[in-house]
Amino acid sequence: MNPLEGIRSIRELPIENKKLFVRVDFNVPLDNGKITDDSRIREALPTLKHALERGARLIVASHLGRPKPGKDNRKLSMVPCGLRLAELLATEVIVPEDCVGDGPKKVILDLRPGQVCLLENLRFHPEEEKNDEAFSKQLAEHAEVYVDDAFGCVHRAHASVHGMAKLFHDRGCGFLLEKEIAALGKLVTAPDRPYVAVLGGAKVSDKIAVVDSLLLQVTTLIIGGAMANTFLAAQGHDMKKSLVETDKLPLARSILEKALAKGIHVALPLDLVVAAALDAAEGTIVEVNAVPDGQMALDIGPKSVADFAKRFADAKTVFWNGPMGLFEKAPFSAGTFGVARALAASKAFTVVGGGDSAAAVNIAGEGIAKAMGHISTGGGASLELIEGKKLPGIEVLRA
Repeated sequence: MNPLEGIRSIRELPIENKKLFVRVDFNVPLDNGKITDDSRIREALPTLKHALERGARLIVASHLGRPKPGKDNRKLSMVPCGLRLAELLATEVIVPEDCVGDGPKKVILDLRPGQVCLLENLRFHPEEEKNDEAFSKQLAEHAEVYVDDAFGCVHRAHASVHGMAKLFHDRGCGFLLEKEIAALGKLVTAPDRPYVAVLGGAKVSDKIAVVDSLLLQVTTLIIGGAMANTFLAAQGHDMKKSLVETDKLPLARSILEKALAKGIHVALPLDLVVAAALDAAEGTIVEVNAVPDGQMALDIGPKSVADFAKRFADAKTVFWNGPMGLFEKAPFSAGTFGVARALAASKAFTVVGGGDSAAAVNIAGEGIAKAMGHISTGGGASLELIEGKKLPGIEVLRA
């Protein structure tokens, strides 16, 4: 099945001279009101530029952070995003004082060609996360056509991604969402084989569902990061002070048995970088069966990187989600960056599943990110798609 079946692209929607509502993901990091990473705003530009070029009257909406009801949430205003968007689009962006009510209605009514209305933070209203019907109708009143381009939000049934979308005859996806559905959908419906999946991060418990679905598809499953500690412990290795989910040891054993029964090779680290504390100035490389007393595994070692890279060389498809260690700290970044470089050198169709993995790829070295087949913008959403789940914000767009 085509993962985009029944979903119209913005290219196919009648948006000329129409009021067009575009749900984006401008949930950017802020420091004292200044945006520290504008990549989410940049990701939306192709869709927004296309809309303006075709003469749409553009209404853009997003949430930002986690506003608390009854508190002063002005620090989470969309104004900084509006200022940055105005710079990037080289046009005027107006941010009304709210996302519903008379204020935004007047701004939208007065929009001139080329101007953009960026609604105030959707989550200033608790009804947004409750998928409230009345709030959905209020948002829908702003526009005649609906487009979702916020992949990082489509796994949540919120008013702006689900409730209001149902109310439009003309609805569809922007270029970013279209790209995400096509790339991740291919991994679920028809991945080219050999297919290698690389899972990292901290906890087995966070990835149980995705492991189960990957075992239906992959040729090889590579496990790194703190998550690998639990699997190594399940094989009988003494991981000393390393993070191990002791209550998940039976689960780890059952995953290894299931993979063996299906003929799927599970590759675990061969060596580790260990230290006594997270803030250690340096680490020591040891074999997996030789973690010293009082030490913890904080990265995979060079033998592991070489072993994993060898598996990428023959692969046709690789999916990666989760770092190989505490990559934010220099002594423990070599494993994650090494995997990123090996993926970049691979001829496989490589998909990086958002979150920390996407961040690591972007800082692993020049040209690494560009060499990837697809870097997802949504960690949670990408994992749920890989699990084969039907995501509310995507399914509602199908005709």
